Amino acid sequence: MIRTVGLVSLSSGILGEESVEHELALGLKRLERLGLQVKILPHALKGMDYLKKHPEKRAEDLISAFTDDSIDMILCAIGGDDTYRLLPYLFSDKQLAKAVKQKPFLGFSDTTINHLMLHKLGIKTFYGQSFLADICELADDMLPYSFHYFKELVETATISEVRSSEKWYEERLDYSEKALGTERIAHKNQGFELLQGAAKFKGEILGGCLESLYDMFDGSRYPDTVDLCRQYQLFPSLSDWKGKILLLETSEEQPSPIMYQKMLETLKATGIFTVISGLIIGKPLNELYYEEYKQILLDTVADSKLPILYNVNVGHATPRCIIPFGVMAEVDADENVIRFG
Repeated sequence: MIRTVGLVSLSSGILGEESVEHELALGLKRLERLGLQVKILPHALKGMDYLKKHPEKRAEDLISAFTDDSIDMILCAIGGDDTYRLLPYLFSDKQLAKAVKQKPFLGFSDTTINHLMLHKLGIKTFYGQSFLADICELADDMLPYSFHYFKELVETATISEVRSSEKWYEERLDYSEKALGTERIAHKNQGFELLQGAAKFKGEILGGCLESLYDMFDGSRYPDTVDLCRQYQLFPSLSDWKGKILLLETSEEQPSPIMYQKMLETLKATGIFTVISGLIIGKPLNELYYEEYKQILLDTVADSKLPILYNVNVGHATPRCIIPFGVMAEVDADENVIRFG
């Protein structure tokens, strides 16, 4: 049972901006209604400019969230694009290794990098939701599918299984205070889609946002990303990936098919597709490039025996489930379910 949630801003500092005060207030009320106490870590509300300039303060908050025994679960405010900059402040003197202990850690998007940091230290984590993106949903309530998984996590500290959502929602264009109480536009969801391979496969799941993983090998966004990630050996070795299921989902940047192929080919060059037991692919935002991505996946993986499960409700498209990293998962595409434990 989770009683106290620690709220951290490890990437973007937007949670501290005046423009999202209405979202912060809404999200805190929702957590309190679930019977949760919230500890906002000291620098989580310092704002975008401050946290951009001070990655060491973001690192301090993560360490504090692990060492504070009153915090039962760490909840990321949102993603961003530069959490890799925390690496020296967490690993140069084993700072994070000295602090970590097993407690639920939840985030997605650029938080992919934090998941890999914690995986490196043997910590099991949860991928798929964040405070601003899910708890602070501007409708009168959280999206029911997303709420189901968040409630299960805070009540049991686990996720037992993930099934497909009956609906998917268009991304909001307006997040201002005027949008409070407005519903998202919903569409019927077709369920998980097995693109190839066996309908049943298993392994521990690891991965996350494709753009974040790609940035570990390409310095176009930030020139020092590749060197820092290599220096601290952040991307798991092939022996570590062996038998795992690779989770990939795309961000709100909605990469073009050409870019999608480039990112997949970059991952393929690591040899990862030769050792994993399967792929789980998140639904593209607003279903843009839905069919194009499918074909690129098949062409790039180029191994018809490797299972690929597509259109999973994880990542940037709403609603969002929560997927545990570091526990055995069994995929059953015939039943449209992923079971854990």
